[in-house]
Amino acid sequence: MSIISLIFLITLQITTTYSTLLPQTTNNLNSEQQHYYNPKLPPRVFTTSNKFEGSSDLVHLRYHMGPVLSSPININIIWYGKWTPQQKLVIKDFILSISATHREATSPSVSEWWRTATLYADQTNSNVSRSVLISGEYVDHLYSQGNHLTRLTIQQVIANAVKSAPFQVNHKNGIYLILTSSDVTMQDFCRAVCGFHYFTFPSMVGYTLPYAWVGNSGKQCPEVCAYPFAVPGYMGKGGPGALIPPNGDVGVDGMISVIGHELAELASNPLVNAWYAGEDPTAPTEIGDLCEGLYGTGGGGGYIGQVMKDRVGRTFNLNGRRARKFMVQWIWSPVIKACAGPNALD
Repeated sequence: MSIISLIFLITLQITTTYSTLLPQTTNNLNSEQQHYYNPKLPPRVFTTSNKFEGSSDLVHLRYHMGPVLSSPININIIWYGKWTPQQKLVIKDFILSISATHREATSPSVSEWWRTATLYADQTNSNVSRSVLISGEYVDHLYSQGNHLTRLTIQQVIANAVKSAPFQVNHKNGIYLILTSSDVTMQDFCRAVCGFHYFTFPSMVGYTLPYAWVGNSGKQCPEVCAYPFAVPGYMGKGGPGALIPPNGDVGVDGMISVIGHELAELASNPLVNAWYAGEDPTAPTEIGDLCEGLYGTGGGGGYIGQVMKDRVGRTFNLNGRRARKFMVQWIWSPVIKACAGPNALD
């Protein structure tokens, strides 16, 4: 996940005048009133179009003949470091919301958001699976590779977990999600990435397995990786204040969007040879990268877009299972060739 573009988006907000929209309402599982809200709506200039969400004829997202994750996606979570039960529950509720039915989560929902990812198919015409499950969990609370990780040592973390029964290895549809706690630093974390995905080396892990890593930025760089729930100090009074996270944890709520970003890219480009833009597979522009910073209608050019607030002021754009609320960035649609999300109003 690129930080350069995110910093650019934040900087643009400094000189923009605060504005809001007339509230509209919908209902969630608790029948609470939800107000559509946009802290920074751009003025309509040069066009009457409602589309601000990253649409462009200049984006050439291409298929490079590799596989997508078309079978039911079984996620094995590796909890590295110290995690509270509540933090784990929020993250697991988000992941399980991807496959939730409309009875479990009202619209706009996480499962509706994931449908954009399922539009991507491979050369066998098999689409990204709608089924996402948690098949195993492993806790590395002793920091087996220390408090500072690199892209190489993260593979050793996976290798240790794979060797630990009953953590299953699924060669066909298993992926690994490594989540590091707020006291763990990672190579390039906060400076260049908030998360990334790749695949394991057989020489280290024994198998080629897709994986994603996401870190908790709560104590290190929330203004970068948990924006807009934290804002840079240099913004001062020149922009909107930090928004209230939907689950009350800036670090974890910030992680949710990054996890969604990485899972969507991992599903559509698991071996870095499927869907991406650009000519360099070592630095691909993927379906999440194209929509960083966009969360709703009107987003683009430094604006997060039109999202929602509940009665106590918590900001979100998606509903999940067990009445959870989440704030998740949009992803690129190959059909409309623009960023898309189920909370779109146009």
